[in-house]
Amino acid sequence: MDELVLVSHALCPYVQRVAIALHEKGTPFRRVDVDLANKPDWFVAMSPLAKTPLLQVANNGDAAVLFESAVILEYLEETIAPPLHPAAPLRRADHRGWIEFASSVLNDVAGLYSAADPTAFAAKRAALRAKFERVETRLGARQASGPLFDGPLFSLVDAAFAPVFRYWAVFDEFASFGTFDGLSKVQAWRAALARRESVRRAALPDYAARLRAFLEARPYFSTNARSIT
Repeated sequence: MDELVLVSHALCPYVQRVAIALHEKGTPFRRVDVDLANKPDWFVAMSPLAKTPLLQVANNGDAAVLFESAVILEYLEETIAPPLHPAAPLRRADHRGWIEFASSVLNDVAGLYSAADPTAFAAKRAALRAKFERVETRLGARQASGPLFDGPLFSLVDAAFAPVFRYWAVFDEFASFGTFDGLSKVQAWRAALARRESVRRAALPDYAARLRAFLEARPYFSTNARSIT
């Protein structure tokens, strides 16, 4: 079996995707956290983009460092059972598209907490709502047989969206953003993922406190989020 080391940052949602997949596959790994505000030299030398996650893989004397979460997830799919993608090529391609959609949601989340003026803040809040309305429609077409993205079976789309939903556990402490109001299928999916062991284990125990401190350090976000009624 490969020896796996996941190089991580405590708040990185893309790290969580990989950790969730590893836990779902029952694969042992070691996690090493780095401070991206003070990157160690070994990390800069190892990471072509100076970002997390990285996956160090050692296999029978061969070794590699994989970067970019999408690449890491595909490697895990190719090498470790059980599969978390559908078997049918068309459905597998559809799932890959929704994983990319989850990444676009994360970009909007970053835009929300990084906003510096009312227009940008409102635009990102609206964009997030619109994207989850599209997710609600998609879930309505596929979710009849279970609470997850594509029914009862956990997939990499679930792994991609679980870290997205985790933000709102802390956002809700600031204000009700209305992101999921009336979206019953999204709410059920969010709740099902929050209960899953692999999702709970993918974040550090003090994740919520770290994220809260991160958001409090952004005065525009913390002040304006609390003004939402």
